[in-house]
Amino acid sequence: LLLNGSSGIAVGMATNIPPHNLREIAAALSYVIDQYGKDDGTVEIEEITTEELMEYIPGPDFPTGGVIVGTEGIAQAYGTGRGRIVLRGQAHIEELGSNRNRIVITEIPYQLNKTTLLERIADLVREGKLDDISDLRDESDRRGMSIVIELKRSAQPKKVLNQLFKYTPLQSTFGVQMLALVDGEPRLLSLKRAMQAFVDHRRVVIIRRSQYQLDKARARAHILEGLLIALAKLDDVIQTIRESADADQAKERLIKRFKLSEVQAQAILDMQLRRLAALERQKIQDEQKQIKEHIAQLEDLLEHPRKILDLVKTDLTELAEKYGDERRTHIAIEATEGFREEDLVRDESILISITQRGYIKRVAAKVFKAQTRGGKGVSGHNMKEEDEILMLIPARTLDVLLFFSDKGKVYSEKAYQIPDADRTARGIPIVNVLSLEPGETITASVAVPGFSTNAFCTMATLGGRIKRVALSEFASVRPSGLIAIALDNGDELGWVRLTGGKSEIILVTEKGQALRFAEDEVRSMGRQAAGVTGIRLSKGDRLASMEVAEAGGDLMVITTHGFGKRTSLEEYPVKGRGTSGVVTIDQKSLDKIGEVASARVVQEGDDLTIISNSGLILRTKVKDIRQAGRSTRGTRVIELANGDKVSTLARIAAADLQRAGAVEG
Repeated sequence: LLLNGSSGIAVGMATNIPPHNLREIAAALSYVIDQYGKDDGTVEIEEITTEELMEYIPGPDFPTGGVIVGTEGIAQAYGTGRGRIVLRGQAHIEELGSNRNRIVITEIPYQLNKTTLLERIADLVREGKLDDISDLRDESDRRGMSIVIELKRSAQPKKVLNQLFKYTPLQSTFGVQMLALVDGEPRLLSLKRAMQAFVDHRRVVIIRRSQYQLDKARARAHILEGLLIALAKLDDVIQTIRESADADQAKERLIKRFKLSEVQAQAILDMQLRRLAALERQKIQDEQKQIKEHIAQLEDLLEHPRKILDLVKTDLTELAEKYGDERRTHIAIEATEGFREEDLVRDESILISITQRGYIKRVAAKVFKAQTRGGKGVSGHNMKEEDEILMLIPARTLDVLLFFSDKGKVYSEKAYQIPDADRTARGIPIVNVLSLEPGETITASVAVPGFSTNAFCTMATLGGRIKRVALSEFASVRPSGLIAIALDNGDELGWVRLTGGKSEIILVTEKGQALRFAEDEVRSMGRQAAGVTGIRLSKGDRLASMEVAEAGGDLMVITTHGFGKRTSLEEYPVKGRGTSGVVTIDQKSLDKIGEVASARVVQEGDDLTIISNSGLILRTKVKDIRQAGRSTRGTRVIELANGDKVSTLARIAAADLQRAGAVEG
C-alpha cells in the first residue's frame, strides 16, 4: 500500500495513501528490524519515532515528480495517519533576451490532468487574472512534459509563477488518509503501524513458506533413504521382487524384509533400471546430502524467530536492488507562501569553465558532443589573446561550488548563480562573482550537493604536500573567503577532491611518477594547518594531478603535446605516503610527447574534455582511448597547432551524461 499508493471510498470511510519510493521503504524497514527487532521475532514498535523513520522516508514519492512544499504535513500524516501535503509542479524560468522571459513546466502534481491545467491557465488569462502571459503552448513529446508559458516584455517571471501556484492546480493539496484493513478490520495507520503490519505479514508468509518447504524436503529425504537402502542391498531387493507374484506382494515383502515404509517401497518399485548405475547412485547420495543440509537450514530458521526477521530484511534489500529507482519528487523543506529560488532552478548537468585570465561561465553539459580520438575539437571560448582555459568543472545546477585559490583560500557560490553563456562566449570576470584578492587565482573547485555527509576535502599542492579537512568546515564560507590551507613560500594549492574517509589517493607528477596510498594515512586537520608530505619529488619535478581511486577505474594521463593513454588502476600498487611512487609514462619519450599536463581517474562509460592553451576543446569517449601499460607513452589523442599545448583534462561521469541526455547512440 505504501509503495504503490491506494485510494478508494466505502460506506462511511475512505482511504487515500500516497505512493512511496521502494528504496526508501526498504531502508526504513531494514533500520526498524536492525534497531528494534527482538529475538522472539517481534518489533518494539512503540519505541520508534516518526522523526527516525523520516530520516529514511522523507516523504511520498509521486511517479509524476513535482515538489512537496514543507515537511509539517508529512510528519502529521506519518504520525497520525492523517495529514495534508502541499504538492507543486516543477517549473523553471528561461531568459529569452530583450527583457523577455518564459516559464516552462516540466512536471505537474500527482493525478492532475495536463489538459485541466492548460484550460485553467487559459481561463485565467481571459479573465485578466494572469495578464502578463502572452502565449501558452504544449510542447510535450515522448521525451517528457513541456508546457511553455511566454511572458510579456518586462513581466516579473517569479511573480507570474507565484500566481500560477496560487490560482491554478499547479499547486494542489494531497489529503492523506492511511486507512487499511488489518486482520479484517479497517484501521487508521501511522507509518510505524503500517510497517509493523507489513513485517508481521511477511513473518507469517516466511514461516508458512519455510514449513511447506521443510515438509517437502523431509518427504523427499525419506524416499531417498529408501532408495539408498535398496541400492545397498540390490541383489536381495531384486530377488525379493522376482519371487513375488505381483506388485502388491512385492511391496509387502520389501516393507517386511527391509523395514521400509509404504512410500519407500513404492519408490523402489517405481525406480527406473538406469538408476542402478554407479553414477546414478552417486547422484542420489549427493541429492540426499543437499536435502539434509536444506532441512537443517529450514529447521534452524523456524527455531530462531530473529533469523526470520533477518530474512524479511534480506528479501526487501534484494527487491530494492533489483527494482528500486531514484526519488522523483523533490521536497522543499521550507513551507512558505512563496518559494525558494532553488525550487525554480532546473536540475541539470552543467560545466563551469574558468580561464587563466579569470573569466568564468556556465554551459549545459550536452552542448559539447563527444568526438572520436584524434579529433580537432571545437572552440569552447571566444578567447582573448594569450588567455587559456584552466579548468572545467562538471556539476549540477543545484550544487554549491567551493572555489580554492592558489593562495590556499576557499570561496563559495551556488552553481546556478554562475552566469549562463553560449559555448563560444568568453563569460564574465570571476572577480564579479568571487571577492578575490589582487593577483589571486582559482586553481581548484568541487561541486557539493550538500554538507551533511561525512566527507572530506582532500587538497594537494604543486610542491607535493597533501591535507585533509572535513567538508563541514566549509558549510559557511563568508564572501571574503576562508583559509583552507597554510602554504610554504613559493608553493601553491593546485587540487582539491571530495573523499569519503576510506578512499585511496593518487598523485601524478609532471615527470611521470605516480603514487597511490590510503587516504587515512593523512589525518583530518583544521583549516589553518599546512598539511604533510604527499609524494617525494625529484629535482625540478612538480605535481601534475591528484585523483581518488575508483573500483574498476583507469588512470587517464594526457601530456602537453596531446598524447594520452589510460591504464588500469590495478597496475598502481598501494604504497606508503611520502614515497616516490612508480612510473606512469615512458619517461624517455618526454621530449617528444611532452610532460604530463593532467591525469584523471575515469570509467569506461565516461566522457573526457581536453582543453588546450588556445581554448581548443575536444570532447571524446573514454572507451575510444585504448588501455596501455604504465610505462608506455600512449597515442595521440588531440591534434594541436604549432605552439599550442594541452592545459587540462576534465572528466564528465557517465551518470551525469545520462541525466543530461548527452550520451549518443
